[in-house]
Amino acid sequence: MEKSIQTTLTRALLTLLKPLVRILLRNGIAYGSFAELAKKTYVDVAFETFAPPGKKQTVSRVSAMTGMTRKEAKRLHELDHPDADSSEQRYNRAVRVISGWVNDPRFQDPAGAPAELSVDTGDSSFAALVRKYSGDMTTQAMLAVLEAADSVEKTTQGVRLVRRAYLPGKDPAEKLAILGTDTAELIATIDHNLVAAADERRFQRKVSNQRVRTEALAAFRALSAEKSQALLEQLDAWLAEHEITDGAQGDTGGRYVSLGIYFYESDAGDEENKS
Repeated sequence: MEKSIQTTLTRALLTLLKPLVRILLRNGIAYGSFAELAKKTYVDVAFETFAPPGKKQTVSRVSAMTGMTRKEAKRLHELDHPDADSSEQRYNRAVRVISGWVNDPRFQDPAGAPAELSVDTGDSSFAALVRKYSGDMTTQAMLAVLEAADSVEKTTQGVRLVRRAYLPGKDPAEKLAILGTDTAELIATIDHNLVAAADERRFQRKVSNQRVRTEALAAFRALSAEKSQALLEQLDAWLAEHEITDGAQGDTGGRYVSLGIYFYESDAGDEENKS
């Protein structure tokens, strides 16, 4: 690897790690735990992605590639992954429930807007919505999750959708789960674009300006939130229309796709904003 590429990648890694390490330290994750996870990931990626064409990956090759001893590479390769985090599952299920509420005609009013639903009475109730879109999560558990996120409110008739988005409420575990899923998707997109042919690159852009007047920030926050939410709702509706239908002729299996938007601001001289 050329020295200039190593230098650029090192600087990028330091910039990436600073906010991550702040989160780790704030939540009691010491360096030793992070280092073990990093080593485990190095070994897993080497086994999964960097085997020679047509050959099975070996511990010896992984050891040479990662700089670890054969004994350490073997130990980490055989180390079981932790179980899927329940807060991540809850995040994904809550998103699906809201998406179903917004896009499924069964849960809409005559004007096509999300209907006010009875909690558990009828085929178009909140309970029916939860059963259809959240797997085995109970009605009351999903209601509590959405209430904590201020996405719904109880009414005399049942429950009403007040925000067409799920943002975790007071549960930090759910916010940390989003750190893993959403950040990984962005980095994976950048990784794909680094090696993909020009006509196969995925969309990944941002708009930024280092000279925005401080008094204009509140207006831009509001504008960007409004425009972004409207775009995401439009795209979510399109995706819902193009989901595979169980048992439909010609369906060969679905693909997971995601498109995210984020807002960031800092002082113009913030060290993390420098390349």
